[in-house]
Amino acid sequence: MAELSAFLNLPWLLYPLLAIFSLCVGSFLNVVILRLPKMMQQDWRCQCEEFLELPESQRSAPKKITLSSPNSSCPGCGHEIKPWENIPVISYLLLRGKCASCKAPISIRYPIIEAVTAVLSMFTVCVLGADLNSFWALLLLWSLIALTVIDFDTQLLPDSITLPLLWLGLILNYFGIFTDFESAFWGAIAGYLSLWSVYWLFKLITGKEGMGHGDFKLLGALGAWLGWQLLPAIILLSSLVGAVIGISLILFKGHGREVPIPFGPYLAIAGAIALWFGPEIQQIWFTYLGA
Repeated sequence: MAELSAFLNLPWLLYPLLAIFSLCVGSFLNVVILRLPKMMQQDWRCQCEEFLELPESQRSAPKKITLSSPNSSCPGCGHEIKPWENIPVISYLLLRGKCASCKAPISIRYPIIEAVTAVLSMFTVCVLGADLNSFWALLLLWSLIALTVIDFDTQLLPDSITLPLLWLGLILNYFGIFTDFESAFWGAIAGYLSLWSVYWLFKLITGKEGMGHGDFKLLGALGAWLGWQLLPAIILLSSLVGAVIGISLILFKGHGREVPIPFGPYLAIAGAIALWFGPEIQQIWFTYLGA
């Protein structure tokens, strides 16, 4: 522990290593963002075929996808990406954003996610301080980045991320890492039930579904990590961010009003803000309420 404390007190060494490690995490998040929805669809297809009791001869047999296999390849020509072609950000720049084999363009989103992950990781440690608690905060941050992009792409918030996140928040706060356990416990319950209630109220009034069940679980997870006291601020911030982005999409991108806009990314953004500035937000919130 003494060696670890000494390392954490060497910013000239800590931050460069954190930047490199976070870039690698961002590269892994790209894999999660791309493959996890496909893995979910693959699993749903198998479950449907089993439920319908289709004979083996009629069942689809797609190539099984996991986070580790098959190896990453160019979607255009199938060129298997070599390790030196997969160095976060650097390989993209050296390849000038093109496949090494067929020269097809590579989406700029990959290096952007890697760079954003590194920048936000260093910002998190700067704000929260260089200690072991910041490591747990980084796990929350990286999960929120993955959930944000997945929800934007597919309007899905995978249970394989949100539910472990909720349980981990409760376990950590049993030891008082971010808040006391009572606040975390009621935060998980209040976070889930608040959006669950809105969902059913909206459905009873309009007959339509206003949000997905993954939103309930994500807000419950944020409540488990940060406590019930920050939930009103998270909901208010996410609604504000969602309104700004939604109106911007309609005005500048021609996004149709009837096209659903995922709410998960706005919850994730608000959750990250609450993670960084929770005490300040809580003080402002209670001051506003006159408490």
